Amino acid sequence: MVKRYLAKALAVVWLASTSVFALDVAPAAPPAAEVLAKDLQEEVVRIQATVKDLYGREATKPVPITIYRPEGDGPFPLVVFNHGRAPASKRAQQGRYRPEAAARYLVAKGFVVMVPNRIGYWETYGDFDPENSACTNIEPMSIAASQQVLATVEFAKTLPYVDASRWLVAGQSVGGLTSVATVGRAPDGLLGGINFSGGTGGNPDVNPGRPCNPGATSRYWGDIAKKAKVPMLWMYWQNDKYWGPDIPKDWHQAWTRGGAQAQFAAFGPSGENGHNGLNEDMDHWLPVVDRFLQDLGFDRPAIVMAPPPSGFAEIADASRVPVGSAGKAAYAKFLDMAVPRAFAVSTKGGFGFAHGDYAAGRALGNCQRNNGNTCLLYAVDGDVVWKP
Repeated sequence: MVKRYLAKALAVVWLASTSVFALDVAPAAPPAAEVLAKDLQEEVVRIQATVKDLYGREATKPVPITIYRPEGDGPFPLVVFNHGRAPASKRAQQGRYRPEAAARYLVAKGFVVMVPNRIGYWETYGDFDPENSACTNIEPMSIAASQQVLATVEFAKTLPYVDASRWLVAGQSVGGLTSVATVGRAPDGLLGGINFSGGTGGNPDVNPGRPCNPGATSRYWGDIAKKAKVPMLWMYWQNDKYWGPDIPKDWHQAWTRGGAQAQFAAFGPSGENGHNGLNEDMDHWLPVVDRFLQDLGFDRPAIVMAPPPSGFAEIADASRVPVGSAGKAAYAKFLDMAVPRAFAVSTKGGFGFAHGDYAAGRALGNCQRNNGNTCLLYAVDGDVVWKP
């Protein structure tokens, strides 16, 4: 898709920064084993970027960007969504970041979502790590990460279906730090930032809830807050094993004392580690994010809500479910699940189901992603909600 719009490589230089970026854009086929989400028009492209690390070393590496987008020609506003950083012992296993559940909500809201896999992760994992802060100085990692966000936006400007004059930055963990760093640079067109559990220096296995040198983050964020111009939403969970419940409040206080705007949303415990609330607690964060986006003027309904019972069939009557034999076998598994749960069917016999957090939304996504057909909820919890 992308090469249709790009006739040559792009070169972009930010004179105000300490790094220079040269972009050479080319479409890239994902590994054969991957199944892309057809209904989100998921694709992967790569740009070449040059960044510096903590020690001033420079390297040029590819930045793979996963794209999710709505149907239609657009142009649509943009969200650049950023991934986190696993502890060193687990970083080699970090693959391509695909925040599909969150992306589905944002695409339904009317955004193109671009997800850069930053340098030092996935394909570029190795001996060059521009996001190593050594727990002493988070400025170089912040510059390197936010530069790749800006590079993604410059690339988005070349695509006719993106309105890159209206964009937001979002991310989880070090991706949340990336969001804060980007807002602190006050780039053109940025409307707001969303921070899911953002920070750096945490290790839940060695020092749960006690990141190294959190004061360095407070000092840096308080300093860059002076230039921030747009509102942010910060979300943290009580049982976050990276930061604990109180340190993020200190970071937020430093940010607002520096003159920046940020709403702080504190959620209760989520799962075994609230640091993963982005993926495991959508039922709670979705309404908060939705209000934030509505305040910015993005008011399209996008949260999946369960319809009322339809009376079409009894919940246990698998013979009435409009699917084939494979779907009926899946429905039997669905009936064995605890609530909350949901089962969805497509217009052409496809199906998908889910249980637990945001079950209705995830069931629809599971139904739609493989075939791209429109899906509707058939059953939610103990009720059939589908109408013929």
